[in-house]
Amino acid sequence: MSALYDCNERESRTEGLAAAAGAVRSGRLVVLPTDTVYGIGADAFDTTAVHALLQAKNRGPDMPVGVLVGSWSTVDGLTLGVPPQARALIEAFWPGDLSIVLPHAPSLSWNLGSTRGTVMVRMPLHPVALDLLREVGPMAVSSANVSGRPPASTAEQAREQLGESVAVYLDGGPSGDPVPSTIVDLTGDAPVLLREGAVSAAAVSEVLGMPVQGRDD
Repeated sequence: MSALYDCNERESRTEGLAAAAGAVRSGRLVVLPTDTVYGIGADAFDTTAVHALLQAKNRGPDMPVGVLVGSWSTVDGLTLGVPPQARALIEAFWPGDLSIVLPHAPSLSWNLGSTRGTVMVRMPLHPVALDLLREVGPMAVSSANVSGRPPASTAEQAREQLGESVAVYLDGGPSGDPVPSTIVDLTGDAPVLLREGAVSAAAVSEVLGMPVQGRDD
């Protein structure tokens, strides 16, 4: 049976984080608050758990899962390399609402879906999420909703959609407006804006010192 913990209370937060960490390590799913919307997460290196995440969302591998990290330095171990443009964006916007797509390290044993040799990484600006990520390491995380339904902005909304497929729900209060992260692809010769979300295209362009184009531009 799934459990929900109120992370706005110290004792419940401590218990919830311990329960969530145990769930992740044992291959189960958790729901956690982030600075955008609530996320459903699993150990990024547990292929079975990531598959269960996709099943809970009723989603196929053609829509791969991104990875949340608890520190800047974690990215170095997940990617083939971190180019200067990525470093600039990380320094400007992390922790925060910017996701970066980079070639992943070929030595890693994981299956996040049809990523075509890439990984989308982000460091969220939320204390509960960061505490969990620093305890368990990189997590595969997607919005906590069934595909085609609105993303959850509260733990209860996530629970209504995902139910017993999730072992632990961490309630960090309402997430606010359900604005997704901005996604920048740095795998090609020039940066590409895959999605404009909480961070504007103008802000990304200013940090990079060049206009960033959309995928269809």
